Amino acid sequence: MKLLEPITIKNLNLKNRVVMPPMCMYSVDKEDGIATDFHYTHYTTRAIGGVGYIVIESTAVMPNGRISMNDLGIWSDDQIDGLKRIVDGVHQYGTKIGIQINHAGRKARVNEQIVSVTDEPFLDTYQKPHILTIEEIKEIIKAFGKAADRANKTGFDALEIHAAHGYLINQFLSPLTNQRTDLYKDGSIFLKEVIDEIKKYWPSDKVLQIRISAYEYSELGLTPYDLAAIINHVKKDLDLVHVSSGGVIPVQVNDYPGYQVNFARIIKEETNLPVIAGGQLDDFEDANKLSEDLDIDMIYFGRKLLKEPTFLFKLDKNLVPKQYVRIAQLKTKE
Repeated sequence: MKLLEPITIKNLNLKNRVVMPPMCMYSVDKEDGIATDFHYTHYTTRAIGGVGYIVIESTAVMPNGRISMNDLGIWSDDQIDGLKRIVDGVHQYGTKIGIQINHAGRKARVNEQIVSVTDEPFLDTYQKPHILTIEEIKEIIKAFGKAADRANKTGFDALEIHAAHGYLINQFLSPLTNQRTDLYKDGSIFLKEVIDEIKKYWPSDKVLQIRISAYEYSELGLTPYDLAAIINHVKKDLDLVHVSSGGVIPVQVNDYPGYQVNFARIIKEETNLPVIAGGQLDDFEDANKLSEDLDIDMIYFGRKLLKEPTFLFKLDKNLVPKQYVRIAQLKTKE
């Protein structure tokens, strides 16, 4: 099966092509952004389960960039040790790990003043955002760079820029939200400046990837071809595209198993970059067939890995750790 085969992207050598995507756990106890025992157990459990590549949940580059007050942060050196414990734990089981860094923009639900490229709240239940000044934009760009520096010091194998799901970078990129009349009316300029700042700190031999919403479910929103054009402007700086959809405006999505995979196919064809795809995929054989038929490099399994952290054991006995092999043998004798 293709998804059980190894893959190498730059210096990222993965034992298989199964990805655990970023999924917010809202489990920071003291609202300080510091990883807890839950986070350690959560991620190392999936590493024990044989997942090839884990990307840690949305981790905020600034306090007012958190999706919630209980989200992870990487805006302070105080947050490094908790993250490093996770990295070291995951590495023990032969799994590689990246971190997704993010600023939530108008979708932040925090005590601080929230910011965006619009003063329209995401929903009536959200704060009204403050439209960013040029000086504030520059501060956020610098915060992404500092976050990348901390991620590298922590030992992460890869770094993912969150430009999807209606968070701040997506708010800059999307015509559904960007109300600016200055230089940053072209949101790709903000993305480019964020990448340039990150590259000052993130080693060139490590994978730098981006998460995108390839389709915004609106006639006025971005399409996979629009996103491919944006990516092509910064392609020389990117190694991998993690493809999702939606989130920039409240809209009902008709999702079904694999509903986003074709978006990833378009992105790969238009950019010639490797892609991670997924979306409501629960059956491994179906996911593998989609990967083979559409030439998708990797597939992420979100809900399935939450429900079944060791589902890969049924597919590849070589992934079963020695501790579990012995238990299986004892049960067989009984």
